[in-house]
Amino acid sequence: MGAASDVPAGGPTNVLPASRSSRVMLAVVRVTVALLWIENTSWKRPPTFAHLSDPPSGLYLWTLNGVRHEVFAPWAWFVENVVLPNFVLFGWLVLIVEASLGAFLLVGLATRFFALVGMVQTVAIMFSVLNAPHEWFWAYFLMFVAHLALLATAAGRAYGVDAVLRPRWTQRSTAPSRLLLTVS
Repeated sequence: MGAASDVPAGGPTNVLPASRSSRVMLAVVRVTVALLWIENTSWKRPPTFAHLSDPPSGLYLWTLNGVRHEVFAPWAWFVENVVLPNFVLFGWLVLIVEASLGAFLLVGLATRFFALVGMVQTVAIMFSVLNAPHEWFWAYFLMFVAHLALLATAAGRAYGVDAVLRPRWTQRSTAPSRLLLTVS
């Protein structure tokens, strides 16, 4: 926790570790998770996202796994009846979400919000591929826990844009500033 001067009547404003080396390591974790998302956008290729390939490949194949190797019945139903019939739209949404995750975590902006988005996206991926052949299920639990750590530690405050902008947001009492303080 921060120094006593960092603790207003409402509670602590800074959840970062006090040591510089701990903050550096936290920033390294944040950037590494961001690079994971950025790298994984490379095989999600618009405009069809491999929807028309025969045999199925790319994002389409991995999405089909949510039905072929069912993990959670309601998710399999959703994939089969909603996602697959609207696959190109789904592909664009996945690409935008994952690119945004990578970009915002990389620079450390709205880090808590994007850590939460990363947790949700990880669960969605788990529901599609956890039972797929040759998948190491622990990878998805590790992804989830990494995002949980970024959320819990407000990792954007360690050498991220959140650290630079939070003092400005703290000085303003507007609704957008309060929202930005929450998501950072």
